[in-house]
Amino acid sequence: MVGEVERYLLDKIARNGAIHLSLIDPQNVTPEKASELANKLQEMGSSAIMVGGSTVVSQRELDEIIKSIKNNVSIPIILFPNGIAGISEYADAIFFSSLMNSINPYYITGAQALGAPLVKRYDLEVLPMGYIIVGSNTGAAGFVGQALPIPSDKPELGSMYALAAEYLGMRFVYLEAGSGSKIPVSSEMISLVKNSVGIKVIVGGGINTTEHAREIVNAGADILITGTLIEESSIKNTEKLVKYLEKI
Repeated sequence: MVGEVERYLLDKIARNGAIHLSLIDPQNVTPEKASELANKLQEMGSSAIMVGGSTVVSQRELDEIIKSIKNNVSIPIILFPNGIAGISEYADAIFFSSLMNSINPYYITGAQALGAPLVKRYDLEVLPMGYIIVGSNTGAAGFVGQALPIPSDKPELGSMYALAAEYLGMRFVYLEAGSGSKIPVSSEMISLVKNSVGIKVIVGGGINTTEHAREIVNAGADILITGTLIEESSIKNTEKLVKYLEKI
């Protein structure tokens, strides 16, 4: 069932053509810093704040960070967990994702089964997503998730996994090249995936210029995700990307 947060995202995509989501890694911030950063991102025009990462923080730390963010922004807070410890009752929704190209069943259905009762107990809105690791420089996400990355020059394989995600009932597919990747997801792969599926296409990893954002959007991405560092230079760069998307 499509809930309030998903309707909000779909409406913004329909009106803007493409939207930006900011990813905050709870390992890298204090609750105070997370709140300050999220407020800046909201003012810049980011459509939602994602909270999650490939490493682990305690449940208490995660809860405090999300509560602090929630007190300071009105846009949705969406969990992007790496496991059960990444689930918090204080968020608005959760990208309930399966790492489609992991070689470990735990990251395909195991962690999801263990986390599902918590998601239900907390009454979190579920955004079903197929998560696909692309390229060789996939960082912690690929390593921790034991993914067999899709080669950057094999867009047909990305399309194949994305179509499988749609057929499994997922409403979003996320092509992830890894944080700070020097080889981002190719326009060819994005375009082929977009033309193969009827669900929303998310792209992340190595997006750091408006020119690159233009390429990705023109190829068919509905949502761009950037992981925002605390440094001022990164925040300003995020602002440029968001302002560009507002002009589409």
